[in-house]
Amino acid sequence: MFILLSVAIAPGLALFSFFYLRNQMATEPRKTLLQSFIYGVILTFPIMFLQYVFKEEQVFQHIIVQDVFFTGVIEEFFKWIFLILVIYHHVEFDDPYDGVLYGAAVSLGFATVENVIYLMSYGMDTAFLRAILPVSSHALFGVVMGYYLGKAKFQSSQGSLRYRALALFAPMTLHILYNAIFISQNHWVYYMVPFMLFLWWFSLRKVKQAHKALVQLMIQKAN
Repeated sequence: MFILLSVAIAPGLALFSFFYLRNQMATEPRKTLLQSFIYGVILTFPIMFLQYVFKEEQVFQHIIVQDVFFTGVIEEFFKWIFLILVIYHHVEFDDPYDGVLYGAAVSLGFATVENVIYLMSYGMDTAFLRAILPVSSHALFGVVMGYYLGKAKFQSSQGSLRYRALALFAPMTLHILYNAIFISQNHWVYYMVPFMLFLWWFSLRKVKQAHKALVQLMIQKAN
């Protein structure tokens, strides 16, 4: 059991460490980040409960609506609403790169619990595949969400509203595309590989832009 839990948790910790260590200009309080991760863990249970109820009650008759659209929408909405209500106005959310870290922390909290449950049910044979697909994709969706929230935090009120909307709909769209590829039966790997490469490129580009915005903000404060 200990080995299984370690294997399930390790990808999330590794990915979060990667994004945390890229922030060379400032150090976000670890306690707040840990709390965000724990909230992501807690969010897993109401999300999975709603997914179970909707599936058992056959609210959506078509598998594409249930497993592609509904799953992508509800998971990203819960992460977004938590970040908006709890983190967005937090005193420690004080630079654009913080959004990346908080978005990644919440998403990886969710992805880690999901990974633990899956590996406990199906064993460790799929551990590597899950590390490079579901876990990393959740982290990258969180990075994109957090990037746009970081943009919103330091924009005018009109620009803030637009970026807050992008913080929801950009990762939601990416998640829906990921789900659509994942449930496709024929040659899904041929579509998933370029999609994941694009997702990494797009997310790391947002990380770089957030870091650049942080540098500019620190220069402004220094002057």
